[in-house]
Amino acid sequence: MAASDTERAQQQIDEIEALSSIYGDDWCVVDEDEKIYCIKISDCLDQPKWTLCLQVILPPGYPTAEPPIYQLNAPWLRGQDYTELANSLEEIYIQNLGESILYLWVEKIREVLVEKAQCSDPEPDIKKTTEEVDEDDGDDFLLDYQPIQEDQLKMLNYMTSESQEDEELPPIHHGNPITDRRSTFQAHLAPVVTTRQVKRVLEKLYENKKIASATHNIYAYRIYCEDKQTFLQDCEDDGETAAGGRLLHLMQILNVHNVLVVVSRWYGGILLGPDRFKHINNCARNVLVE
Repeated sequence: MAASDTERAQQQIDEIEALSSIYGDDWCVVDEDEKIYCIKISDCLDQPKWTLCLQVILPPGYPTAEPPIYQLNAPWLRGQDYTELANSLEEIYIQNLGESILYLWVEKIREVLVEKAQCSDPEPDIKKTTEEVDEDDGDDFLLDYQPIQEDQLKMLNYMTSESQEDEELPPIHHGNPITDRRSTFQAHLAPVVTTRQVKRVLEKLYENKKIASATHNIYAYRIYCEDKQTFLQDCEDDGETAAGGRLLHLMQILNVHNVLVVVSRWYGGILLGPDRFKHINNCARNVLVE
C-alpha cells in the first residue's frame, strides 16, 4: 500500500511541475502543504474577453483513486453555464479514470471560453456575489466568484483623482495565515493617511499572484482628518457579504486609525458558516496587535 501512496505522490509532483512550466505566470500555488493550486484560464492571450480561475485541491488518493476537488471562479459563471462546464469536467474524469487530468480540464475550459468569445455572447456581466450563505445547502461544487479587484481600484481612482501627487508606498505587514477546513485566511496591514495611499497599497497587494487569486480580499480603512476632526473610513466585502462592515466595526472598537487592513480568504471547498467571520476578525485583530 505504501508503495502506491509514494507513486501517487510522485505522480502529483510530476503533474504539478509540468503544469507550472506549461502555464507559467497563470499557474499559482495557494498552499503547497494542503496541495491547493489555482490556474487562470482565458480565451486568448492579448485582451482576453472571458477569463476563469480553476482552483483545485489534490487529495491523497489523486490521481488513481480520487478526483481533484475543484472550484470554478468567475463572476459571470452561474446557473446553466456552470452546470454544463462542471458536467464536462466530470465526464473527462470518468473517461480518464486513474490518469492525471488537470491539463485536460484546463484545455477543456479554454475551449469553452474560446467558443463563448467566438459566439456573439455579450461581455461578461460582472456581479459580485458571496460564496457562502449561512445555510449549508450541501452543494459539493460550490459556485464561487473571483474578486473584481479592477472595480475596487476604479472606485478608489475616482475618489483619489483630485490628489494626483504621487504618494509613497507605505510599508505592508503580512500576518500569520489561519487555516480551517482547507480555507485559509491571512491579514495584511499598512499605515495610511490618504485614500491615495490606500489605492497604492491595494495595487501593490494585487501584484502578488497569490493574493490576487484569493476568493475574497476584504478590506477596511480608517483615516483621522486632523483639520476636520473626523474620520474618513470605508470598507469592501469583495463578495463575502457583511465582512467588510464587520472588519471596520472591529477597527472602531479597537480605536485604531490611519491604517488599512486587508484580509485575504482562499476558499477550500468546505462551508464554514459563521466561523468564517471569526477567522477574518481574528486575523485582523492579530495583525493590528502585532
